[in-house]
Amino acid sequence: MNNNCEKKRKNILIIEDDKEIADLLKLHLKDINYETYHCNNGQDGLDIALGEEYDLVILDLMLPDLDGLDICRRLREQKRYIPVLMLTSKAEEMDRVLGLELGADDYLTKPFSIRELIARVKAIFRRTDALSEIAAEDEKEKLSFDNLELDLGKRKVTLGDQSIELTSKEFDLLKLFARHPGRAYSREDLLTNIWGYQFSGYDHTVNSHINRLRSKIENDPANPRFIKTVWGFGYRFAEREEIER
Repeated sequence: MNNNCEKKRKNILIIEDDKEIADLLKLHLKDINYETYHCNNGQDGLDIALGEEYDLVILDLMLPDLDGLDICRRLREQKRYIPVLMLTSKAEEMDRVLGLELGADDYLTKPFSIRELIARVKAIFRRTDALSEIAAEDEKEKLSFDNLELDLGKRKVTLGDQSIELTSKEFDLLKLFARHPGRAYSREDLLTNIWGYQFSGYDHTVNSHINRLRSKIENDPANPRFIKTVWGFGYRFAEREEIER
């Protein structure tokens, strides 16, 4: 077989201070042909994640030196998107919510089954592979609404002559809205489209992202031009005639 046709093995960084859990993850992920790397403390794990290219970070929330929330926050400040699967305990409900709002792609509550973990990892890779294909199609596409412009290939947003810094999830939300002006999305629709079905019930995550997005692109977030509230349902992007009035 021509080596150029072979799929590149996925590289997974495991940041977990429990050696038994880490060894179990490495064993089973290698069995399905993933390359795994392990770090047992937070600061070193962050440094490694920022210094090398990984396809996924499996991240424990409770870590020595630097906790998982801080690591997730730092990863989401980077231009290159690295998927994050959080590992939490049942007692960490608030931290789990914060992790999702910071941009974690999925979570598992300890104790978890290896079968469930592998299913979640594969689902993340299916989504990221699909997004990569979409990104290739988006390469030259731009969307403009009055003084708001989205360059989909560069994942860049400008408002007039000002560049707007968005997180990955904020950009994905804005792109979804801007591609379908006038279409109303429920919070559950947005969770499914942007975060994935497993986030059902985390409506407040959508609300907080919408509020932050409005604060960045709206001159008056309390009276938005672009992202409208559909009372009792969800949100929609304004139609062109509304924006250009």
